Amino acid sequence: MERWEGYSGFLLEMIRAAGAEIGDEVLVERPDGSSFRGLLMSKTELSAENILVVKLGNGYNVGVAVDPSCRILKVAAGRRPAFIRPPPPPSRSGLPRVRIVGTGGTIASRVDYRTGAVRPAISSEDLVSLVPELGEVAAVEAEVLFSMYSEDFTTREWGVIAERVKQLITDGVEGVVLTHGTDTMHYTAAALSFVLQRPPVPIVLVGSQRSSDRPSSDAASNLIGAVWAAARAPFAEVVIAMHSWHSDDSISFHRGTRVVKMHTSSRDAFRSVNASPLAVLEEEGGLKVLEDGFNPRGGGGFLYAPGFSDRAALIKFYPGMGPEILDYLEGEGFRGVVLEGTGLGHVARRWIPVIRRLTSGGFFVGMASQCRFGRVNMRVYNTGRDLLNAGVVELDDMLAETALVKLMWALHRARDLEEVRRLMLTPVAGEMGGRILPRSVDAG
Repeated sequence: MERWEGYSGFLLEMIRAAGAEIGDEVLVERPDGSSFRGLLMSKTELSAENILVVKLGNGYNVGVAVDPSCRILKVAAGRRPAFIRPPPPPSRSGLPRVRIVGTGGTIASRVDYRTGAVRPAISSEDLVSLVPELGEVAAVEAEVLFSMYSEDFTTREWGVIAERVKQLITDGVEGVVLTHGTDTMHYTAAALSFVLQRPPVPIVLVGSQRSSDRPSSDAASNLIGAVWAAARAPFAEVVIAMHSWHSDDSISFHRGTRVVKMHTSSRDAFRSVNASPLAVLEEEGGLKVLEDGFNPRGGGGFLYAPGFSDRAALIKFYPGMGPEILDYLEGEGFRGVVLEGTGLGHVARRWIPVIRRLTSGGFFVGMASQCRFGRVNMRVYNTGRDLLNAGVVELDDMLAETALVKLMWALHRARDLEEVRRLMLTPVAGEMGGRILPRSVDAG
């Protein structure tokens, strides 16, 4: 935290003259006799230059309009908040060995009460210490791989996570839990599903919508459910563990290729699309498996197929949109796109000549739908049939986000367009075609 973050001009000079810094207790006196006392807070660069932000004793932040006739006095020096880790929970002997790997996100964050912002602050070891119930579920070990907001993830981070999970599987853990930011967690889950095919143990991604130090946090219950599944669930797939609804009494496990974040802030933000959740863990009824055909714990055929290309793109079509974006991407070295078309899988007819030219040169064009539910069917209308004749590949009921990740994975290992098409249309991790048992697919 900078000493005077967000302040400038005459107000910054007044704060300096008072000898105050962010976090100190200050008193602001105005000529009309009003005064405000509280902790000096940082503010965003978008705030008006004359506004001073103070956290009052009741916990609320207020913006105080200040001019040179006001007085700012430093009352007391502030204390920087510190997090003291409690001792880890004791584990009973003979429990399954589960490794928690931290990558960041709200579940590994705390509120900075001077600013109200959520910042990465808690390690995986801290989370284990804060949730003593984990000691009754598994012999939990923890580590931090990195601490990042999930919107900063790239294909590189997917590769680092996959490699670490493979190492842990080789070391004999009985389940892996990955703490992760929720905003792009479904992309990472899809990526791991294609790289870590038919794993022998569950790989559970988990996040939270509210930081772990807030009374309404969903972090603890999500983490307990994730560790329970990693240690004891009969399925061995990449899944996301999050609240089934607003209450803490049910955690859903969504297959990594069938799930999206559907709400910005609700505890039950994640939903399985074109499929049921793989299973639900209920406080009263225990684990209920809802989908058959899953990869079983301890089954054979584990395949590690790493690698992603960043030469793939996802394009959402809208009315009036021209096809120039395709030429631009091809000129920048991209090798394929997933189109999020309307309805059954359509874009404007003026796109057809451009698509035909690009696909004839080896550029992949796949079609998913903007509709969350249902499947692409481009044989119903003339536009769809003409797009197929131009070389567009129907992606069945695959989610557009999952299709993008799969295309990144396919482009890394395919040398020509036909091989990309084959990989995209071969079910690997339950990503398309309804209830399909995942199969191992690797093209080098």
